[in-house]
Amino acid sequence: MTIRRMDHVGVVVDDLEAAISFFVELGMELDGGATPVEGEWVDRVVGLTDVRVEIAFVRTPDGHGRLELTKFHNPTAIAAEPNPPANTFGLRRLMFAVDDIDDVVTRMRAHGAELVGEVAQYEDIYRLAYLRGPDGIIVALAEELRRTELDSPRDRRIDEDSDE
Repeated sequence: MTIRRMDHVGVVVDDLEAAISFFVELGMELDGGATPVEGEWVDRVVGLTDVRVEIAFVRTPDGHGRLELTKFHNPTAIAAEPNPPANTFGLRRLMFAVDDIDDVVTRMRAHGAELVGEVAQYEDIYRLAYLRGPDGIIVALAEELRRTELDSPRDRRIDEDSDE
């Protein structure tokens, strides 16, 4: 038996509304609204007691990628090392393909994002940047400068369909 798909990535945040606003500005779409979650079943799943959270899902425009943004009301969320560097063990970043990296960086700065390093170019293929977003989340951006042989067949099929 194999997995069917990657469903979503969970991100614990301190300010749910600010996190929703950040990811919507990035270009994701709110999938429903904020939903309270509590009860014995969630305590058993996450291994904590008296869990009360509020969650919201945001998804990429193509519908294939989702984030679950979670605000813990109880027990209080535990802060990790503030702004850990990109080489720290564990989940370090969320990568998004964008059309115009300069525009995205400018828009995201208005939501408190800061560049971790700088916008840099990899050969003539990509422009890349890491932004630090809500609660220290690293959001990586990639602007493709030219198509490569690494493009997925699905991407090529979509591009071919749009040319018609």
